[in-house]
Amino acid sequence: MLRVSSGAADNATLDPHRATSTADKGVAAQMFNALVRFPAGSADPKALQADLAERWEASADSKVWTFHLRHGVQFHGGYGELKADDVVYSIQRAGDPNRSSFAATFAIIDKVEAVDDYTVRFTLKYPDATFLGRVSNYHGGNIVSKKAAEKLGDKFGAGPIGTGPFAFGEHVTQQYVKLVANDAYFGGKPKLGGILYRMIPSDSARELAFTSNEIDVMQGKREQRWVERSAKRGMKIDIFEPAEFRTLHINRNIKPLDNVKVRQAVAAAINVDEIVRYAGKDVADKGCSVVPNGYLGQDCSAGAYVYDVERAKKLLAEAGFPNGVEIKAVVSNISAQQPIMEIVQAQLAKAGIKLNMEVVDHATYQAKSRQDLSGLVFYGAARFPNADTYLTEFYDSAAAIGAPAAMSNFSHCSVADDAIRRARVEPDAQKQLALWKDAQVKIHDDVCAIPLFGLKQVWARGDRVNYGYTLSGALNLQPPITELTTVTAP
Repeated sequence: MLRVSSGAADNATLDPHRATSTADKGVAAQMFNALVRFPAGSADPKALQADLAERWEASADSKVWTFHLRHGVQFHGGYGELKADDVVYSIQRAGDPNRSSFAATFAIIDKVEAVDDYTVRFTLKYPDATFLGRVSNYHGGNIVSKKAAEKLGDKFGAGPIGTGPFAFGEHVTQQYVKLVANDAYFGGKPKLGGILYRMIPSDSARELAFTSNEIDVMQGKREQRWVERSAKRGMKIDIFEPAEFRTLHINRNIKPLDNVKVRQAVAAAINVDEIVRYAGKDVADKGCSVVPNGYLGQDCSAGAYVYDVERAKKLLAEAGFPNGVEIKAVVSNISAQQPIMEIVQAQLAKAGIKLNMEVVDHATYQAKSRQDLSGLVFYGAARFPNADTYLTEFYDSAAAIGAPAAMSNFSHCSVADDAIRRARVEPDAQKQLALWKDAQVKIHDDVCAIPLFGLKQVWARGDRVNYGYTLSGALNLQPPITELTTVTAP
C-alpha cells in the first residue's frame, strides 16, 4: 500500500467530470482512462498515445474523428465490458453543464455516436486540429460506466466506477481515501496492492509524517528555500510541469494605462530576472511569451521586454507624464503573490511609477479584479497545454472582464482577436501554429501583459518509492500512480 498526502483537508468528489480541485483530480485520475492519454510522467500534448482507443483517424478537414476501442476492457465492480455506448454517454455527460464542470470543453461537438460496439464517431461544429486533447485523460475526457453513473446518479462521486489501474475502496471523511488494485486492469495487474490518500492539511504535520515514514509521498512547498533545505536532509524532491504561469496583466480600461507608451514604460521598468531569482531557480521558470512555457504553440520570436529604467522614464515623458504616474493595484495577501508585487512596486518606483497597492485577502482580490478595480492584475494559472486555452481565456476581447462571456482577460486586450479566432477553427496544424504566433506578437507589441514566470509543482517521495517512469510532467498536478509503481518494504 502506497501512502500519499496532497495536503488536502478532504475530497469533495471523485467524479472525474466534477473534480476541479487538485486534490480531487489527483485521486480520481488513478481510477479512470480516456480514449487517449498523456504518457505517465508527461504533460506534453504532442506525446498523446492510445489508451481506451487502440487507433483513430480524422477527416481531412479535422471535423470528423473516429476512434476504435480496445476489446475486453472491464469496468470496476463487475459493471462489465466497456463499449462504445459508455464513451458516448461519458462525453455527453461531460458536455452537460448540469453534470460536468468542464462542459465548455465539449461545446465544439455537434454529435457523438456509436457506430458499433467498438467504434465511436465525433462530428464537430468546426475543425479542431488539436481535438485529441479534449478526449485525453484530463478533466472531462475520462470515461465512466454508463450503467453505474445512471444507477448511482448524484452519488457517483462517492463511489466512482472506471477502468483504471486502481478502484475505489473507502472514503473516511477528513481522514483518508483508500483505492485498491484493479487486478483485471487491461494495462497489467498493478504492482501495488492499493493507495491510501491521507488528509494532512498542515505543512509541518505532513512533513513530520513523511520524515517518520508514516507516508511515502507528499506535496512539498513550491519555495526554493524549502527545496534546498529538504534536499540537504536527504529527501527526494520531484519538480515538474505544468507550472502555474504568473502574468502581470495591464488594464487599459484604467487611465493612464490606456496609453501604449505608459504600458511600454511599465514593461521596461520591471526586471523579470530579479523576480525569478527571488522565486527560485529550481521552482521558477522565466516566461518568454504570454503563452506559458511548454504549451503547444508557444512562440517567443517577439522576445522578452528589455529592462531599461531610463527608457521607461523617457517613454513616460513622451506620453505626457514627465513627473511620473500613479497606478492602483489590488493585491492578494497570499505568499505566492504579495512578496512578488512588493518587488514589482519597488522596481516601478525607480522609473517614477508609483504603485498604490490595496492588499486584501485572496477572495476579495479575486472579486475586485473581476469588478475591474485593479490597474495591474497579478494572476497565476495552469491550463490544458496548448496556446488556444490561454489566448482565448486571457487575450480574446470576448473574454474581457465585463463582457457577456467574461473569463480572465483583465487587460481588455483585443488586438489579436482575429488571429486567435481563426486559429481556433484552423484544420491545418502548421497554419494554426502560424496564427498563434501572429497573436502572440500582436499581444507583445501592444503590451497587454508582462509574462513573469511559471511556478512548478513540488513533491517529495521516500527512498522506497519507484514511480515506474520518469516524472517530468503531470497535468493533474500530482505524480500519477500507475500499474508499474512500487514501494518496497521498510
